[in-house]
Amino acid sequence: MHRSIRIALAIAVFAPAAATAQRYADASGRLRIALAQQPFSPNGVSRGPGTMATGGIREILEGLGATVRVQEAGLTAEQDTEYGGWKRLGMALGHYADLVAQNERDGYFTVGLLATCPSMPGLVAGLQRSGPTERPLRIGMLWLDAHPDFNTPETTRSGSLGGMPVAVATGRALHRLRLDARLDPPMDDTHIVMGGVREVDPLEQDLLDSSAIRQVSVDDLRTMAPAVFAELDRLSRQTDKLYIHIDMDVLDPVEVMGHQNKVPNGPTSVELAALFEEIFRRYPTASAIGFATIPATDEGGRSLAALNRMIAGAIRGLAAREAGRD
Repeated sequence: MHRSIRIALAIAVFAPAAATAQRYADASGRLRIALAQQPFSPNGVSRGPGTMATGGIREILEGLGATVRVQEAGLTAEQDTEYGGWKRLGMALGHYADLVAQNERDGYFTVGLLATCPSMPGLVAGLQRSGPTERPLRIGMLWLDAHPDFNTPETTRSGSLGGMPVAVATGRALHRLRLDARLDPPMDDTHIVMGGVREVDPLEQDLLDSSAIRQVSVDDLRTMAPAVFAELDRLSRQTDKLYIHIDMDVLDPVEVMGHQNKVPNGPTSVELAALFEEIFRRYPTASAIGFATIPATDEGGRSLAALNRMIAGAIRGLAAREAGRD
């Protein structure tokens, strides 16, 4: 067999199935949005996703002309009696992945309402397993967080799983948790871009320095700098679907005063809403957005207002993208 033919056959066998851009509007042009809650955290069940789901966002989305589906991940009766918080979280993430994959197949755009950042592997797994065949898709991620969450059990200072989800998703630690979440294979470093990171543990920095993960700055996010879109252009070429992840602590503390991990000098929700509108307008494979860790204490409702503002920005961009396909 000619060498070029053998190479072509190898590519056909081993390359991930290419995903066509999902349609998130029905025949009448009405958007379909799923508010997908993942309430399990390493320490139990959080009220945060329910707070986000009932804080006015459904009414905002319906006002933007969307059909809204509300979901919540759970455990089976048998699973509910097993193990501790980390194991229960992994099993819940497997169910959450099923919800996200079904949303994609049904043509519903997923807005993830997440207890904490360790929910991320489940959402990514759902996108990974939403293709036309059983072959996993390549998922790109823009990770917006004041922290990289790239620790492992060997590098962490706090011992908190909340500081580990990106390390877990890339296969550096806690492989059983990742497999319970149905994220297999792990994410490729080159498919991850971090934005707004401004507080890193020393050994965590060593891990980042040895990785292929790229970063954009707070100022890049604030100004929608070319550096942001250069990275997203690259991800859109290299991956099948793009996920945008937001830990609420990426925001400037004035909007998240109740967040236990807030860090000074973050972008505002107005700035990020404008960025999300442009991302979801511009990139056909931008397929989901997720928000983690709404503060339990929210004086004046600022954090909830910030969340709703950012979701609405993303959905306005999605609406413009869908309208442009008609």
